[in-house]
Amino acid sequence: MGKRLGAYTQDNTKCMLEVNGVRLIDRSLAALKEVGVSRVVLVVGYKGQNVRDYVGTDYQGIPIEYVDNPIYDKTNNIYSLYLAKDYMLADDTILLESDLIYESAVLKKLLADSAPNIALVDKYESWMDGTVVKIDEDNRITRFIDKEHFLFEEIKDYYKTVNIYKFSKEFSTKYYVPFLAAYSTALGHNEYYEQVLKVILQLHDAPLKALPLTGEIWYEIDDVQDLDIASGMFAPTDDDHYAAISSRYGGYWRYPQMLDFCYLVNPYFPPQRMIDEIKASFETLMREYPSGMRVNSLLASKNFGVKQDYIAVGNGAAELIKALMEHWSGTLGNVLPTFEEYPNRRDADHLVQYIPPTEGFHYTAHDLMQFFADKHIDTLLLINPDNPSGNYIPFSDLLQLVAWTKERHIRFIVDESFVDFASVEGLFSLLSNQLLASNPHLVVVKSISKSYGVPGFRLGVLASGNTALIEKIKKEVAIWNINSFGEFYMQIYEKYHANYVKACEAFRHERQLFLEELREVPYLKVYDSQANYFLCRVTERFTSHQLAIQLLKHNILIKDCATKKAFRGEDYIRLAVRDRKDNHLLTETLKSL
Repeated sequence: MGKRLGAYTQDNTKCMLEVNGVRLIDRSLAALKEVGVSRVVLVVGYKGQNVRDYVGTDYQGIPIEYVDNPIYDKTNNIYSLYLAKDYMLADDTILLESDLIYESAVLKKLLADSAPNIALVDKYESWMDGTVVKIDEDNRITRFIDKEHFLFEEIKDYYKTVNIYKFSKEFSTKYYVPFLAAYSTALGHNEYYEQVLKVILQLHDAPLKALPLTGEIWYEIDDVQDLDIASGMFAPTDDDHYAAISSRYGGYWRYPQMLDFCYLVNPYFPPQRMIDEIKASFETLMREYPSGMRVNSLLASKNFGVKQDYIAVGNGAAELIKALMEHWSGTLGNVLPTFEEYPNRRDADHLVQYIPPTEGFHYTAHDLMQFFADKHIDTLLLINPDNPSGNYIPFSDLLQLVAWTKERHIRFIVDESFVDFASVEGLFSLLSNQLLASNPHLVVVKSISKSYGVPGFRLGVLASGNTALIEKIKKEVAIWNINSFGEFYMQIYEKYHANYVKACEAFRHERQLFLEELREVPYLKVYDSQANYFLCRVTERFTSHQLAIQLLKHNILIKDCATKKAFRGEDYIRLAVRDRKDNHLLTETLKSL
């Protein structure tokens, strides 16, 4: 009945659901036609006449027959399948559910395997629901796992049934239909037909094997979120697919096979022990309210070594950026290309933007002072290291900019979210009580998501010696803007600071290895970076958009920068730095294209 799909199935059954303008039933019939089935039997119940009227009795030469379950609202699929048992006794059978969307390669894999009786399975992922099994090295199903016995600590060993099966006529006659009838009679009609398979598999040498998928695409649609994800996975064109995926701006755990080289996070922190400590407190943190801003700013003060009244904590740096930009009016001066969250909060008449004329968009503090010397700006913004260029202005030169802006009564915002990745000795952060106190025109923003590897906790800080500004921002954000998990992370971070230092060292080593590998790709020009990403120009063979699409076919997501204003339509991409395994896979894929 598809109740969880709301209006999408208000007057129709789930198989009539459209994904990108194509109904699920049409997709399945087309796939069945492609693999050469001789007959299709549709078991219908709810709104069954709609299906009959739409599909008819023939699909491109394949006869369509119907079985009706008039008590669909009182039974489950064991009874619906039992009503169709005579068809299973007459021929080999493909059994599949109507709420599945899948590529034809799924059915081709099923039929290409020589085993006569197969349950298609896929590695269990967090988004999956329904029947789960364990299999051995010979792909024999060793156990069906019901919800009562499902253990999250064992999910690495679990496989989800895809709800697509292949049964031989002999298997249906000797095993499945007799057990189906007996089980349904003994336990009633409100059961699932997978229970019958569970009983059969308890027999010695049960003739049913699992066949794991190896990257073939499928999805089960139960609710509107499933529909949204399936629409992206099965977009009609490669352009549509890339647009759908990239416009999600995260949440990629629902695409577990995809490597995200677009969003920026430290692959070496937090350590497993810190993760285990957070896990150990999960239930308490979930059930308890977090503290308010006073306590959270105290924790940030401890972690970053600045006074409590100099620092505010945000639900990610984005919350603080919004509050800051709404508080400060006037004309903003900034570099392009850059992180656009700041300039996007100004109209074009209140922006003065510097585009470095150098290859790779690298620039110095002197370049900024020279360009803005004769421009009227109220605020100067600097992302350091910059995004996406990876350009870095050393600490001593940064102090010159602090003094220069102070002399000219220009507010100075420095976003140092990526600064911990820089390969520098000595001082590099502006988060200093003395520096903030003597320069109240200075605001320092830092995202904790990027270098600390916890983007899901949504943490960021904003610091300034302008205590009136800090107090104003603290009052403007929600009273509980930080959840308990973020607060707990800040509470325990100090114990793991040494691990963080080592993680940043490991990251810098990996960044250098990645750089050397990327420079072996003949059609990429890779620019030096002090951040956790590389800006690359695509010099031949592809446009940046074409390259992004090609990589997505390999389940690799990258940032196509060509649409950004400063690039003037030239072909640039940004590649995040992940760990050794992932980075090597990307470079090998780039070389293979």
